[in-house]
Amino acid sequence: MSLLPKSPKARRRLSLIAAIAPVLALAVGLTLWGLRGSISFFYTPSQAAAAKPAPGRSVQLGGLVQPGSVRKRSDGEVDFTVADQTMADKVVFRGDLPDLFREGQGIVAVGAFRPDGIFEAKTVLAKHDERYMPKQLADQLKKQGEWRGDGATPAYEKP
Repeated sequence: MSLLPKSPKARRRLSLIAAIAPVLALAVGLTLWGLRGSISFFYTPSQAAAAKPAPGRSVQLGGLVQPGSVRKRSDGEVDFTVADQTMADKVVFRGDLPDLFREGQGIVAVGAFRPDGIFEAKTVLAKHDERYMPKQLADQLKKQGEWRGDGATPAYEKP
């Protein structure tokens, strides 16, 4: 008893599928392997604490700049804290901050966590006006009760 279908048409289709499937699998595998360094996950501070991304892995950290946390050093480095409702992460950045960067502002920092747990940002993005915030960040802040689009005060500013 043969495992192949009796119909010549069905055998041809099966042969074609058997030839195409490994080529397609190889193409998908090579594409994913080539993109592995370009994939950047988005986290809020509490999500980053839960996920524990490996030190040096490129991620995006989003949240609100905690009031009173911005420290500018003479060597051009800026330290600040990005917070959500439950957690906060210290961020260091060397370079020029966006003009709209300020305390209480929603930002997205692109960079990586260092082994000591401090987030080293390569790029800092700030919203461009009071109505715009990246959708992912707005959704996460709404989910955590941290959304300030309606004038609500964040938990870390409440007495």
